[in-house]
Amino acid sequence: MKLGYLFSGQGKQFAEMGQDLYQQEPIYRQTIDEASQILGKDMSDSKIFDDPKNTQVSIVTMSMGIYRILASEFGKPIGATGLSLGEYSGLIAANGLTFKDGLPLVFDRSQYMAQAGAHHPGKMAAVLKANANLVDEACRIGSKKGPVYAANYNTDTQIVIGGSKAGLSAATEYLHEHGIKRVIPLKMTVASHTPFMQEASDQLEKRLQDVSFQDLDFPVFSNTTSKPFGLKSVKTTLVQQLVKPTHFNECLKGVLNLNPDVLIEVGPGDTLMKFAKTIICNAKTYHVDSVETLNQVRSKMKLVK
Repeated sequence: MKLGYLFSGQGKQFAEMGQDLYQQEPIYRQTIDEASQILGKDMSDSKIFDDPKNTQVSIVTMSMGIYRILASEFGKPIGATGLSLGEYSGLIAANGLTFKDGLPLVFDRSQYMAQAGAHHPGKMAAVLKANANLVDEACRIGSKKGPVYAANYNTDTQIVIGGSKAGLSAATEYLHEHGIKRVIPLKMTVASHTPFMQEASDQLEKRLQDVSFQDLDFPVFSNTTSKPFGLKSVKTTLVQQLVKPTHFNECLKGVLNLNPDVLIEVGPGDTLMKFAKTIICNAKTYHVDSVETLNQVRSKMKLVK
């Protein structure tokens, strides 16, 4: 049985997430306790785990706890990808980056992004049922009023744009004029994966100088390049990731080209599973973010075997 993993990004975190897993799954509990030692804060406390300041490290910690359970029961995957933050979970899972080095790095990244967002506030919106050419043209027209960029190419028909309020408004107006009915504002105060994050990108570049990476145990596709991370370029790619658009759709296709029998989203929510279902996908698709969903996967994987 060939497995592919998709590691969740931000956006679907929820209150008390992982608490049931902590109570019932020893491997998950060990992972949380290890994260507590690394970060110097009690990650078993839901108030700390759910604190917005800790969202990024909490998602990576949760994802790693779930991944370790699945790996112990079903083995390593043939490939993986993640959405933005999820790439860090993928790199740690593939032993390209240690958990001990990865968690503090992710925490610092979150701080850099918050600082850049405070200095360069932005807005984001999801454009539904529009192709990339139309969205790119809308951003070009919108930029006459203020900077706006394509930020996330999630599927062939769902693209997120981000930038200034004026630019976003002008781009939205252009899209409406060209038959796109749904442009949904997101609850974001930063424009991730656009030049608005340049300050954070610069800080991350300096921070990465002291971080060591190793060859990966399995390919992890980069949202920035749409190709598997390479040891020589991984730092540069992670730096660029903050200011360049994500291409999750292409990464998903890359994983599917490896012909997995099963595709599992690891981490809060099922957003990536929904993305997978928008394209031709012969693999069985599941997600795990609770004891209930974990046990569902365990049950269904027995049938797949």
